[in-house]
Amino acid sequence: MNKLAVITGGSRGLGKSSALALADKGIDVIFTYHNNAHAAQDVIDEIKQKGQKAFALQLDTRDFGAIPEFVSQVEGLLTNEFARSDFDYLLNNAGTGLHASLEDTTYDELEDMLAIHVKGPFFLTQSLLPQLKDGGHILNVSSGLARFSLPGSGAYAMAKGAVEVMTRYMAKEFASHQIRVNTLVPGAIATDFRDGNVRDNPQINQMVSSITALGRVGEADDIGNAVAMLLSEGSGWITGQRIEASGGMFL
Repeated sequence: MNKLAVITGGSRGLGKSSALALADKGIDVIFTYHNNAHAAQDVIDEIKQKGQKAFALQLDTRDFGAIPEFVSQVEGLLTNEFARSDFDYLLNNAGTGLHASLEDTTYDELEDMLAIHVKGPFFLTQSLLPQLKDGGHILNVSSGLARFSLPGSGAYAMAKGAVEVMTRYMAKEFASHQIRVNTLVPGAIATDFRDGNVRDNPQINQMVSSITALGRVGEADDIGNAVAMLLSEGSGWITGQRIEASGGMFL
């Protein structure tokens, strides 16, 4: 039986690269998308071309009321498409950014960051835990901005800092089921995140390259490959850790 991963935010960016990298390792995928069904279908088609099974479900992880129906849909796919009652890996990846000074950040903006990056993964993981196989692995996605400080990223970084604490507690509490929980921390990646400013703005691209030990910005595939590495049998003795994949940014 193939391993099976559930990924939030798998229709683009880091989630898409992660889904494709896992498919290259022989892992089937269920992933969520926010509103672009066409992009989700493209990812399904790419995964099928690699010989793996893939299904996409619509979910806004901020919508806590939608989680029970989503879990029911996952259970249906497990039974009807995979002939099993559990899955092996959960990648909490879905998210978006915010560029605003602390002075200008509104209540609603901070609430949105916490809902997307903390409350959503918390309650989704809680709800999916009965279906996560004993000995499975949860990977939460943080940001290098939780380690270093760049003006305008405070609310987003605060939420990601909470993700890193959440990971340690999950690792401790879920260990009774031999479930490993780690945080993957990308650096600056050339995707459409924050309107593609790392990818498309030459000045930002050059700045990031100049303070990164390996001398370039990250690519989505760098993170997808890191996900595939961490969600592998060789990482079985790693849990509760913050693992940064940033090319040595701000060392």
